[in-house]
Amino acid sequence: MGKLTLEEEIAIMKELEQFDTPSITNVVATYPGQSTCLSLYHPWDTNWYTDDSLRAMYPELGPRCGFAVTCTYGIPDPNFKGGPGIGDVLRAIGNSPKPVVLLIKQDYPEKYKRKNGLCGGNMATAFKSAGCVAIISDGPSRDVDEVRPMGIQYMLTGVSPGHGPMGVKAVNTPVEICGMDVAPGEIVHLDENGAVKFPREYLAEVLENCRKLREKEEKKQAMLRSTDDVELLAKYMKGIYD
Repeated sequence: MGKLTLEEEIAIMKELEQFDTPSITNVVATYPGQSTCLSLYHPWDTNWYTDDSLRAMYPELGPRCGFAVTCTYGIPDPNFKGGPGIGDVLRAIGNSPKPVVLLIKQDYPEKYKRKNGLCGGNMATAFKSAGCVAIISDGPSRDVDEVRPMGIQYMLTGVSPGHGPMGVKAVNTPVEICGMDVAPGEIVHLDENGAVKFPREYLAEVLENCRKLREKEEKKQAMLRSTDDVELLAKYMKGIYD
């Protein structure tokens, strides 16, 4: 297949939102050796999906998929003058192909990180207007009541109502978010199970394999529902995890 147009990529990402994130991980790397697995990463020893510290604030919104834009926040450094600010984050979102998944790294001392309600209603409104469909952060944020009606997915480690002084330390640099290493421009898929990333050039293959996997799993689960014979159930399950 030749290089996809942006319109084709957007259409693929929209269709990928019809699949849950575990289906995407199954196709990306979870089951090496299976025909529907691309084996893009070592399933254990590379950081390609998030851990159990991240949770979706609005699981009812379902999956989201987009291009990664990253930024890092921390306590303002008076010696770091002329550095990036919120305008640079917004410009990075504006300059990225859409839709965007914004990943916010919270580079704070441990004694502050769990009480830092970093992103709130104003920031989320601006990020959505710039082109975000989801915000992922490795710390807490706030204003979940204000953000909920926006239809933007909010994935955080928790919530906290306040914060102290904060500043942007970097924009569009590689970040680690809750066990997942992400570079700007990678594809991120997320839902209430967590988030997974993969390279943009594999969009079409991920979708093709997701379709194949869905067909296989629908047949497999129909067989599993067809009997209460444990020996048959064991036979039908063989090959999934063996």
